[in-house]
Amino acid sequence: MTSPRDAAFHPSAAGYAFLRTAVDPSSFIKTPSLPQFFLILSLMLLVQVQTASAHPQCLDFEPPFKPPWHLEFCTQYEEFGCCDQRTDNTIAERYWDIIDQLEVEGYELCADMLKEIMCQECSPYAAHLYDAEDPYTPVRELPGLCFSYCSKFHANCSHVVKYLTENQLLRDTSERDVSTFCSLVDLSDQDYCYPNVLKSSDLNTNLGQVVQDPKGCLQLCLTEVANNLRNPVLMLHSGDETHRMFIAEQVGFVWVYLPDGSRLEQPFLDLSGEVMTTPWLGDERGFLGMAFHPKYRDNGRFFIYYSIQVNSKLEKIRISEMKVSAYDMNIADPYSERVILEIEEPAANHNGGQLLFGLDGYLYIFTGDGGKAGDPFGKYGNSQNKSALLGKVLRIDIDVSNSSGRRYGIPPDNPFVGDPDARPEVYAYGVRNMWRCSVDRGDHLSRYGRGRIFCGDVGQNRYEEIDIIEKGGNYGWRAKEGFECYDLKLCHNSSLNDILPIFAYSHHVGKSVTGGYVYRGCESPNLNGLYIFGDFMSGRIMALEEDKTTGSWKERSVCMGTTKTCSFPGLINHHHKFIISFAEDEAGELYFLATVYPSAMSPFGTVFKFVDPSRRAPPGKCKQKPLPVKVRGKKLPFVPRELTVLDMNEKPTRPPLRKFKLPTKPPATSSQIKSTTTQTTTAMTTTTVATTTAATPTTTSTTVKPKWKSLDKNAKKTNKLKPWKKKKKKVLNKPAANPQMKISMKKDQSKKTPVVKSVRNKPKNNQTSTPDFKSNTLKSPKKLKEEKVQPRKAPPKQGAQKPIKQEKKSIKTDESRREYNTFLNKTKTSFKVKTNRTMTNKLQGKH
Repeated sequence: MTSPRDAAFHPSAAGYAFLRTAVDPSSFIKTPSLPQFFLILSLMLLVQVQTASAHPQCLDFEPPFKPPWHLEFCTQYEEFGCCDQRTDNTIAERYWDIIDQLEVEGYELCADMLKEIMCQECSPYAAHLYDAEDPYTPVRELPGLCFSYCSKFHANCSHVVKYLTENQLLRDTSERDVSTFCSLVDLSDQDYCYPNVLKSSDLNTNLGQVVQDPKGCLQLCLTEVANNLRNPVLMLHSGDETHRMFIAEQVGFVWVYLPDGSRLEQPFLDLSGEVMTTPWLGDERGFLGMAFHPKYRDNGRFFIYYSIQVNSKLEKIRISEMKVSAYDMNIADPYSERVILEIEEPAANHNGGQLLFGLDGYLYIFTGDGGKAGDPFGKYGNSQNKSALLGKVLRIDIDVSNSSGRRYGIPPDNPFVGDPDARPEVYAYGVRNMWRCSVDRGDHLSRYGRGRIFCGDVGQNRYEEIDIIEKGGNYGWRAKEGFECYDLKLCHNSSLNDILPIFAYSHHVGKSVTGGYVYRGCESPNLNGLYIFGDFMSGRIMALEEDKTTGSWKERSVCMGTTKTCSFPGLINHHHKFIISFAEDEAGELYFLATVYPSAMSPFGTVFKFVDPSRRAPPGKCKQKPLPVKVRGKKLPFVPRELTVLDMNEKPTRPPLRKFKLPTKPPATSSQIKSTTTQTTTAMTTTTVATTTAATPTTTSTTVKPKWKSLDKNAKKTNKLKPWKKKKKKVLNKPAANPQMKISMKKDQSKKTPVVKSVRNKPKNNQTSTPDFKSNTLKSPKKLKEEKVQPRKAPPKQGAQKPIKQEKKSIKTDESRREYNTFLNKTKTSFKVKTNRTMTNKLQGKH
């Protein structure tokens, strides 16, 4: 959206350099002539500008957020915007610094408008107001103002522009007619200029909610997390507060990824010699599942699920226990494997593959029905046969062993423990080939939903389904597929008593479901409570939203955001087609694993992370403090391969909120001090005084602070703004002088004596000579640091005092001394100061 006109706000912008070549460079220091002005305008109008992107965005190039606490200053954006309390306080401090520079009349005219303009950095559309959508161009120093509002601002507040920006062009134009200034401040897109941006229903409808396309599809974006993987079948964390992620490849390798995105060169586990797999397209055998013990941090135990072949003929699935190495926390002990359970597989497909621990501490194992089509094994099939372990959800206790030789125990509350026709391991049955299940962490506050197990069950010919696992539940296969009958004879059996899926979709949508997770992370608050899953064959991502009153689930389509929606650094809006698995990190953020070519040997697997571009958590809220990871081997840094929307991963060089170097008021002359002596005497409680005494001469300078006029009626009583605790900064008006002086200050609260204070943020240029003398060093409780006072000449304004050129011998005459002594007598103020040995010489102008 940046044009040469907009670039006038950036001293280093290319557009600004372009304008400087069109006219004399000195014209930007002095006021341009009328022909030069028309030339500038004509050049601006000839340039075609881009339209703004229709989505909220902050100056840090990220989505807006809801602040965790109340904002004290920019309160209009405390529900949704781009400022947290810290930024809000910083803006407030800058505001009061500017207010301190204004006379009473200027304060009364533009205090409210000044606050409105400065608070636009907190607007959810701050990036549009400041032309920050494009990360390759500088950011405006003033927000875009609509012409009518700008005209009013120019009439009342043109004198404050010099405090808001260091751009000479803006400063110069603010002193001329309103058309010249407002043509620069205006935005090409009138929907985004202030205050129009507040009135647009298109922009503010559903502000902060997940962006939807015209068909109602939720637009999400992605970041690339890992790549160059061979069919990554799962990613999981170890729950030990290290925030490491373990990514398993179908061929039998498990890799460790650190929180910084790097991967360890040596694998955590290498079972490639044991795992049975082939390069065949879509082969379902291989390394399929893994789960860390709930107390892994203490015992180092984890469990694996993979395919094996015995004597080159018999195929089995094996569930084993292993332990981490005692010498390296990032490597498994290869000799620690202990086989827990093996189940024969009659066919090459439908191998299941999910392992997970429930909140009860038991290990859940999800097996397939044995393969082929229609579960043709036995009279009712494996799934409906409770005496078979295939087509089941099994639950075992791996912390105890059985006297009969089993390396696991049976939980006493398993539903079929006393059934002689059922295996005691069976927890639920009637499943076909559940591919990827997850445990719901529950809502952050209410804990609603905590412990529920969601699974995606792959269908046969017509339907794919999502189920919530219940104890002893029958999920219908092969009698039913989704909500429909598959085997009519079994389907009409009154004893079926099956549990219906919470959602099913036809093969017009997808042909192989991949189960996902209920989002319970921190970074994307709008996604909280959505169950997000996908389809392996179609590459479609979907979501389910629960109606808590009825318990029903409604589909919410998910699609990749448009180029405008995902225009943030590092974000992408595309992914590989074949969605293999979903994952959740230790903080609850959601990922999925996909590949271009679904072969166990294909190195095109990539891990993507979900990002909601419409809203984020407040800065700092989601920061994690992972425990340190001792790395013995080499780390391989992450190198992204996917093209981002902006073709960049770095954030723009957005300058931090600056505290501009404010010019001080012009030094007062002898006659001016004499004429204002009476006013100064009556206003000493709000006056800063600098005094020195020598043999005869004494110098005093004063400045009258504007009367308090708060934007808040309640603030008038307290005379201060919380929580930033505004400091009453006094500005010293220096008489004509020689070199710099150092001032110490102390506040006598009991006598309320006027205090000598230093001036903060003094500019290094436009210095004037001041007497080089020292006052007594007052012992302050805070030991305030001495600062050199170097006031800057303020630009002349109508009706204001003009700065006076300072000469080395400007206060040499006796007349000046008499005037200063008279002034001090009328103020009736005395200070104890230390005599400077070189005072006399310096007053005579000698260096």
